[in-house]
Amino acid sequence: MTKTKTAKPKAILSWSSGKDSAFALHEVRRAGLADVVALLTTVNETHERVAMHGVRENLLDLQAEAAGLPLIKVKLPWPCSNEVYEERMEQAMARIQAEGITHTVFGDLFLEDIRAYREERLAAAGMEGIFPLWGRDTKTLARDMIGSGLVTHLACVDPKQIPATLSGRRFDEALLAALPASADPCGENGEFHTAVTAGPMFAHAIPVTIGETVTREGFVYTDVIPV
Repeated sequence: MTKTKTAKPKAILSWSSGKDSAFALHEVRRAGLADVVALLTTVNETHERVAMHGVRENLLDLQAEAAGLPLIKVKLPWPCSNEVYEERMEQAMARIQAEGITHTVFGDLFLEDIRAYREERLAAAGMEGIFPLWGRDTKTLARDMIGSGLVTHLACVDPKQIPATLSGRRFDEALLAALPASADPCGENGEFHTAVTAGPMFAHAIPVTIGETVTREGFVYTDVIPV
């Protein structure tokens, strides 16, 4: 008797522009967990940059092109209240669900409250979450990312947790060695955010130059500029 092959669920991937979401895409594809059909990103409509990471919108577009996926942008005002954020996300998810997409992939690692929030919002929209990196040891995961050929730079640093001088640095073994012992190797506690420019999830590398570093609202940002 021939076994019926179960179809992979259609999914979008919550794309931050950083290493965790990029590696989640790689792992979902490698393991065949879902058919990722699009990336979803929130963008600051005032500054045309990715919310939190401060990554330029044109780099975001190039990442989606290199990943071979369409990009769904949820435009957010600045400042943005939680009510406005949830309203715009609900509108986006309704459109996504109408396309027959049933799952959302996240690059979350271990923060239980964030996962619970995501699953609550997904359940309200009639969707499910996929967390391919969840629970992995972050020391090992950081080295797995580096070993895969992933290239990413620190685009945003919380100077209260790690030295501001690490902003703009490439995420590599030397960077891991420079992190304080209190810091998570993957920055899961908000120590840093990254901008990915190459890796196994991309068809080609994105040439960039590292621009100026500025401090805004207590965080240190370094511009990662496509060339």
